[in-house]
Amino acid sequence: MGPFAYRSWVEISLKQIAENFRAVRNVVGPDVEVMPVVKADAYRHGAVEVSRALAAAGARWLAVSNVEEGAILRDRGIQTRILVMADFLSAERAGLLEYNLTPVLHSLPDIAEWDRLSAASGGDRRDYHLKIDSGMGRLGTRASAPEILEAIGAAKHAHLEGLMTHFASAANYASTQTDEQLRAFEIICSELARAGVQVPILHLSGSTPVAYGRRGTWKRMVRPGHAVYGYVSQIAKGTAPPRLLEVRPALAWKAAVLAVKDLPAGALVGYGGMHRTAQPARIAVLAAGYADGIPHRLSNKGRVIAKGHWAPIIGAVSMDLTTIDITHCPPLAPGDAVTLLGSEGDVSMDAQQMARVAGTISYSVLCGIHARVKRIYVDE
Repeated sequence: MGPFAYRSWVEISLKQIAENFRAVRNVVGPDVEVMPVVKADAYRHGAVEVSRALAAAGARWLAVSNVEEGAILRDRGIQTRILVMADFLSAERAGLLEYNLTPVLHSLPDIAEWDRLSAASGGDRRDYHLKIDSGMGRLGTRASAPEILEAIGAAKHAHLEGLMTHFASAANYASTQTDEQLRAFEIICSELARAGVQVPILHLSGSTPVAYGRRGTWKRMVRPGHAVYGYVSQIAKGTAPPRLLEVRPALAWKAAVLAVKDLPAGALVGYGGMHRTAQPARIAVLAAGYADGIPHRLSNKGRVIAKGHWAPIIGAVSMDLTTIDITHCPPLAPGDAVTLLGSEGDVSMDAQQMARVAGTISYSVLCGIHARVKRIYVDE
């Protein structure tokens, strides 16, 4: 089949991803392992390609969400350690062993089950990481230290390699929640240590605690996700310390112009007649819509970059099409590209800016870019 023209595509710099990884590593120093998070298809940057680039840049660990994500990386030749952070479903457990993936366990019965599976597989003890629910109220055990000690002591074929937690409010410096979670986690660690259990790897921090220098949370390993792809969350509340980490977005998103036409004053545009032209206007119809990942909430209020100029989105974002007003832009023709995310000259739009207008978060914007949007690696 094909070839086919690109209707909508993203241009991804693996070189920039590697540079962002090195920037994180430079901030935390040589004694802290950096485990990039490549779940959700590496935030839609392409997990296999990104993982290869990160491994080449020196990453020794990668983090995924589920067994399937880890298995895909193994099948494509990724040899780093791979931590599976949110999948210990019964149907998936055999895959952890088959693909040499390290599970994060979230309950004490999980430890017993991993011990059973490890014993049945033969060979050396199998590593696992245990997640502590230190106050987020999501995955993780809330068991006491004595209960945890009993469970890990009973597991003769499973080795507690790591202890982790997840911060709920890392970007909120007006809240005490992060400090409270850190204290709860450290209490568990201290009680295990007093009982003679020294866990080799402790990890709590994602991108934000690294970027703003919460050094007490870095421990032995950090788990940057957003920062690897070029973003650091803005502080939601309060006053943060000076930012230590500077990274740049690695992804630009483009769409082709399908049609250009002139409309008279008073013309209605899009479903529901959401927009009415106040004066004669020239419009362009783009070959991308909410099925490609353009947030529907950008209807009649978002904007894109056309020939280095802002072009407002007018009318409703449709499933496959988006209409923009190019009255004040240089001439465009069918087949020309406009920029949804990225830069043209001095004009730029990133996922955080788009998210603010759409009333969502930048993670959602990036992860919402559909698989049908073509991936192009610009510096391979």
